[in-house]
Amino acid sequence: MLVNVGRFSCLALLVAGLSGCGQAGNEMKTGHGNTGQACDPAALKPLLDDYFEASKALYPMWATAIGDHRFNDQFSDGLSDQWLAKRHQLNETSLARAQSLDVSCWPQSQQLALDEFIRLRQMNLVGETFPGRFLPLDQFNNPYSSLIQYASGNAAQPFETVADFDNFLARAKSFRGWVDLAIERMNEGIDSNVTLPQVLALRAIEQIRRTLQIPKSESPLWGALPSALTTQIWTDNQRQQIRASFSEAIDDNIVPGLTRLADYLEHDYLPQTRASDGYWGLPNGRLWYKHKVNVFADDSRSVEQIHQLGLAEVARIHSEMRKVGEQLEIGSDLAAIFAAMTSDDDQYFNEGSELVAAYEGIKQRINPLLDDYFASQPAQDYEIHQVPAYRAANEAGASYLMGSRDGSRPGIFYINTHNLRAQPKWGMVTLSLHEASPGHHFQIATKLSLPVLSDYQNYQSNGAFEEGWALYAEHLGIEMGLFTDPYDYFGKLSDELLRAMRLVVDTGLHDKGWSREQAIQYMVDSSPLAKSDIVAEVERYMAWPGQAVSYKLGEQTILELRAQAEQQLGEQFDIREFHDVLLRNGSVSLPTLRKQVALWLQQKQSGSE
Repeated sequence: MLVNVGRFSCLALLVAGLSGCGQAGNEMKTGHGNTGQACDPAALKPLLDDYFEASKALYPMWATAIGDHRFNDQFSDGLSDQWLAKRHQLNETSLARAQSLDVSCWPQSQQLALDEFIRLRQMNLVGETFPGRFLPLDQFNNPYSSLIQYASGNAAQPFETVADFDNFLARAKSFRGWVDLAIERMNEGIDSNVTLPQVLALRAIEQIRRTLQIPKSESPLWGALPSALTTQIWTDNQRQQIRASFSEAIDDNIVPGLTRLADYLEHDYLPQTRASDGYWGLPNGRLWYKHKVNVFADDSRSVEQIHQLGLAEVARIHSEMRKVGEQLEIGSDLAAIFAAMTSDDDQYFNEGSELVAAYEGIKQRINPLLDDYFASQPAQDYEIHQVPAYRAANEAGASYLMGSRDGSRPGIFYINTHNLRAQPKWGMVTLSLHEASPGHHFQIATKLSLPVLSDYQNYQSNGAFEEGWALYAEHLGIEMGLFTDPYDYFGKLSDELLRAMRLVVDTGLHDKGWSREQAIQYMVDSSPLAKSDIVAEVERYMAWPGQAVSYKLGEQTILELRAQAEQQLGEQFDIREFHDVLLRNGSVSLPTLRKQVALWLQQKQSGSE
């Protein structure tokens, strides 16, 4: 069933935390029915498997990315009436099937996994009630960026046989069809007053034009061909075939498709873009935004409460920063503190190798402390690497790459040494805690070691939990005694400040009517971040509503659950056991995490654990 632009179901209102649907609220119950079939824990696996297989057929580019090459000749649709109908049917039938299962004999972990599956299908159905198809691209979220990456030969698309090149040609031809469909949907969006803010359309145009202007010898669009030719042994006939196939894919399909898209955006779409910078300016935009927040964080707080939480957290962190300024004899003026901390040459390294070596030292400092906080630790280690020079200019300051599931490759904590003035010494301890251990590496390596019923579970993650855990790991650094140095503590506060500002700015942009300029100025006045970084941050929030609030809401949820456990258990509370409870079911949504902890507390207090 396809939904008209103006139709918003009771399910949408309920998930957004609003009322007015009467008895329709029964739709949102996550309890599981009993249709007379026998209770069978084995019923979960085929449910997850079937959904996983159907999802790969719906999202062929994603299937390639996770190593299923059956769909390498297809480009993601995501927009046609036929595709939307298939997605709806998959969500609707999967939800009905899940809710019909009798779980009375299931182990707790499987019941929680089913709850999580049901929540995601409900969220997907709510999402269908909003006209997302009219916004098929922006500079952060678009399918053509993945296609360009695949063409480079440095991604998941294989180029090892003639058939591989033929598959890529077919995918490139499908891309041209997607461009026509995207333009059609954006024209419908113009008619329905559902368009991008002007600046995001400009950024997408710049992104595409910049790609098209790169010389062929340096362009990622042509990267796969010379790479394949130099690493494979081909006959002359095969070389001729793959050159012709790849040239047709790029010259006759991808380049014309990107050119047509950029021309349309510049000449037809740009004059019709909306004046508002946030979702509040769209039809039913505030309700749509709350749904976006729920997708990422599913928090019971209203948008206004989230905004006020952000303001309170910013004020608290600023107060702590003033104390650091006084301790360092800079004074209590925030602007002076920010200027002093960012201009002190002694707080920067001169060589990338020195920065990496210093992170190695922090790793050796943190690792011995983990035993006091975790009863079990992942066997998989992590390594610290510099971001390769060829991609450093366009990479984040730091990132984490998960290790292999079989343990043969460790996790990698990447440090970008391209601009050492963006890597102050005072930010190192908190960054290591966040990206490595006990942050992202520790949590993800633990997740990789957990048994799963279905491959579906290997690819499920929740950003509010994962980023919330990483922020909580920074908080643990205080208890570990890692922030006794005021410079290091300032670094911890600086990172936390960014996440607190996101609560204010994201809700401000999308619910309170803030402009892009107002959001930028708020962050300039409130933080030591460079203005260029702030502009990129704000435009990211404009393109990705709701995602930015997930970090702090995830951390706040974990801290609240810990306080609840400490209060209820008293002397029985064991921090090591609590952390194991948080991590033992992988990356779950915040509602499932709350249920997970509540069940553990029940068992602890009843003595049944």
